[in-house]
Amino acid sequence: MKSKVREIAESVLITLVIVVPIRLFVAQPFIVSGTSMDNTFHDGQYLVVDELTYDFRAPQRGDVIVFKYPDTAQATAGQNDLGKYLIKRVIGLPGETVIVSDNTVTIKNAANPNGFTLSEPYVSSDLGTHQEDVDITLPAGEYFVMGDNRAVSYDSRLWGPLPKSDITGRVIARILPPQVFGILPGKASFAQ
Repeated sequence: MKSKVREIAESVLITLVIVVPIRLFVAQPFIVSGTSMDNTFHDGQYLVVDELTYDFRAPQRGDVIVFKYPDTAQATAGQNDLGKYLIKRVIGLPGETVIVSDNTVTIKNAANPNGFTLSEPYVSSDLGTHQEDVDITLPAGEYFVMGDNRAVSYDSRLWGPLPKSDITGRVIARILPPQVFGILPGKASFAQ
């Protein structure tokens, strides 16, 4: 009997020492809610979010990230939205100018002072009718993020830049449903 109790105690201790710190500081689960990232991610998909990478490097254009509902968006949010997490794609980086017009995104930065247009094969729709043109220069430590389903996405076009401090992490795995399992799902690279 004592060995059985000891086995259970050891299992609980191992869980507390290994699993709980991983869950709290390394990675956490996230379930997609809504259609703002269609066709890349769909409602109900189960993802794993890496919370460590951005401690060692800055977010990159094309990363799919999960973040706390930004303070800048709270003024237009309904009470049910506060405290939620959102999933979007990083489009603009600190110091860059992001121009969104006529269903295209143009980035101006030090390497491309005249700008370059993003090729975005992951976008599932046009910008939608709810969007005015955007022309914004991002301050240090802030990012421009957009959903892949532009017509319905509530993103930086409406509430402005996202502070790095609000970013929880990047999506590193899609676990469920099993037929769409993948590592770094939605990864995008951009030629400039």
